Amino acid sequence: MSTNEELIIGLVSISDRASSGVYEDQGIPALQEWLTSALTSAWRVETRLIADDQATIENTLKNLVDREHCHLVLTTGGTGPALRDVTPEATLAVADKEMPGFGEEMRRISLNFVPTAILSRQVAVIRKQALIINLPGQPKSIKETLEGVRDINGHVTHVGIFAAVPYCIDLIGGPYIETNETVIKAFRPKAAIRSKLRLV
Repeated sequence: MSTNEELIIGLVSISDRASSGVYEDQGIPALQEWLTSALTSAWRVETRLIADDQATIENTLKNLVDREHCHLVLTTGGTGPALRDVTPEATLAVADKEMPGFGEEMRRISLNFVPTAILSRQVAVIRKQALIINLPGQPKSIKETLEGVRDINGHVTHVGIFAAVPYCIDLIGGPYIETNETVIKAFRPKAAIRSKLRLV
């Protein structure tokens, strides 16, 4: 595990219409905005806007992990029950390990807002030394899923999934990720927490 290595994040927006220019993609800008607010350690992104095609999605995920050496890949779109929604199938096809807790928790978070959250098929997997997570397609839902649910006073009532991401990246050999705790507090066991003095 590296303490000074830059975190490389792959952002993949999956949409037939956005990729063909019918409308402007909102997924990647929403992800970049949230990551900018949430991460305090060094990071950079590789972005891809692609169609809802399983072979294309699989090849994109492989490229981001195997060639671009991304530590984290976040996809948005293509996780519903429609015929063209094949993001989960493509993600599972390139996986070494499935991480079912992420999908379970994403649906639980979204159920705070809409009963149709049960129609979502988001998954998360490990490929080599990268964590790949399927996120919802709407910017509001992306933020809620990553950051969690807050009450009218801004207090977190349901922690978002990103709280578990830094420690997962630790465990698979990636860089040590620190977060802005006012946005999302990364959870690690006490023995895994590194002081800022040790990180310098």
